Amino acid sequence: MSFIIGPMRKHVDGHKELTSHTDVVNLSPNTVAIPLVSGAMTADLLVKEGDKVKVGTKIAQCNGNFTIPMFSSVSGTVKGVQQIMHSWLKPVDHLVIENDQQYTFEAPFAPVDFEKASREELIEFTMNAGIVGCGGAGFPTYVKYKFAKDIQLLIINAVECEPYITADYKEMKAHVAELVLGTRALLKMSGAQVAKVAIKATKKDFIPTLQEAFKPYSNIEVVAVPDVYPMGWERTLVYELTKKRYEKLPSEVGCIVNNATTAISLAQALKEGKPIVEKIITVSGDGIKTPSNVKVPVGTTAHELVQTCGGYAAEDVLLIAGGPMMGKTITSDAFVIAPYSNALTVFVNKPVEAIACLRCGKCSDHCPAGLQPVRINNAAKVNNTALLEKLNYDACIECGMCSYICPSKIDVTEGIRRAKRYMALKKK
Repeated sequence: MSFIIGPMRKHVDGHKELTSHTDVVNLSPNTVAIPLVSGAMTADLLVKEGDKVKVGTKIAQCNGNFTIPMFSSVSGTVKGVQQIMHSWLKPVDHLVIENDQQYTFEAPFAPVDFEKASREELIEFTMNAGIVGCGGAGFPTYVKYKFAKDIQLLIINAVECEPYITADYKEMKAHVAELVLGTRALLKMSGAQVAKVAIKATKKDFIPTLQEAFKPYSNIEVVAVPDVYPMGWERTLVYELTKKRYEKLPSEVGCIVNNATTAISLAQALKEGKPIVEKIITVSGDGIKTPSNVKVPVGTTAHELVQTCGGYAAEDVLLIAGGPMMGKTITSDAFVIAPYSNALTVFVNKPVEAIACLRCGKCSDHCPAGLQPVRINNAAKVNNTALLEKLNYDACIECGMCSYICPSKIDVTEGIRRAKRYMALKKK
């Protein structure tokens, strides 16, 4: 981290008005294709071609470093395994299921009263329910709690700082009671005495609703935070609420952070025995005809989302799996929605003319990780591994701030991604 740092954050025009006040659209595809991977782990199949499944049927499970069960998002017939391009930019196995459009539900696990369950039982339940981080990372939720010690504060991240995305906002508005229940359950799992639900101060229409919902629980506070990017990143949010910084994990300063939709998903699992089988996805940007939030079963293709939103607004578009700052540009809309997906951003593809670095230092001033992004980018160009290590290239969270802030229009973030790929290959 630099010794001299700037604001490390910036207000970014969110363009959230495109989807924040429109109704959620429902989409029911004829087939779904559920990714049989989680991180570096592949899943063991529990069903075979021709099997009949219901919504909630356990179809596979990852048994590597973590345990992650996977569930059918529709009722219908298993058609087999097919390799499809993943939003991580590589082809992986997907289980294809033909949707009978009945959505017959079968709870794969029994509901649990979290108030009667022990902390250990809740952690075990969260693992078996397959609850993962719904803010885009997909990290298994139970792991944060299983190894947590001396936690003083649970933070529920309802900030949704990435531009264009309003999926969390829609989930919270539709499921206030579940947000409360899920927060209380996570608080018990954390062992902390207090929790804070962080939301942007600009959500003036919704903050009073949340405050009223949490009013009976004096140990849970709804906190309005500044509308700056990347306020939703764990490090930025923890510092905003505690004025503490840490090296690797929030638990080092007594905090656990979970996304608001993750809390809602846990509540639905506790109440109904329902795993994450559907998601609200924000489809937005100037490259889509009708920006919308669309509720879909897990395994729905991005192509079907685009068609539901009226199609592309231009022949040449830039398709991003996720938001415009942290999402990954992908060449095809054949990839599918995973349990942790939250957005599809589409821009009209306009050529950008980059010029030589002006050495203005803005990328360093605004880097939330306190790095020197343009120096990392330059070191990557000449494969200077020693300098890359010295500059802590791997501490970059790929938030996109450096590219956004750069007056020279240099895609610094992509340069750092190349550095990470190069160093990973070199270490192999």
